[in-house]
Amino acid sequence: MERLVQATDDTDLLAIIQEEIEGTWDEDHLYQTDKAWEAIHRCLTDGKLAFDNGAFPLNAVIVGGHQLHRSEHYIVSLVRPERVPLLAAALAEVDKERFGVGYARIGQSDYQGKIGEDDFEYAWNWFDGLAVFFAKAAAEGRAVIFTVDQ
Repeated sequence: MERLVQATDDTDLLAIIQEEIEGTWDEDHLYQTDKAWEAIHRCLTDGKLAFDNGAFPLNAVIVGGHQLHRSEHYIVSLVRPERVPLLAAALAEVDKERFGVGYARIGQSDYQGKIGEDDFEYAWNWFDGLAVFFAKAAAEGRAVIFTVDQ
């Protein structure tokens, strides 16, 4: 985590992520969301896609953490270890019904997916298990990063 935070520029940051983190593919400390990350963020916030929308702690699960990458082509969002337990506890409260309430807030005009039952199930299936991932990270005192190449 400290090396990521201290990276001097985006090139150094991406080298650490791609070579040392993604390159080792530590499946015990990995959770993938596929393309559902956008819907998941929107469901956990106010239906919009932004770095600062919604309320903490759920807004920090996907892209609301501390932004480490400076260009618009890649997102690297960091949640420091001391905040991970707060996210884990909040995620444990999100069941399929509550996720559905969040999904209903998504507006089609600026959403990349096609709103409907299939898209909801896709997002839910990738979301289901995220609470366990954060709980494990919290128990181990680990930071969590979310990355996506846009």
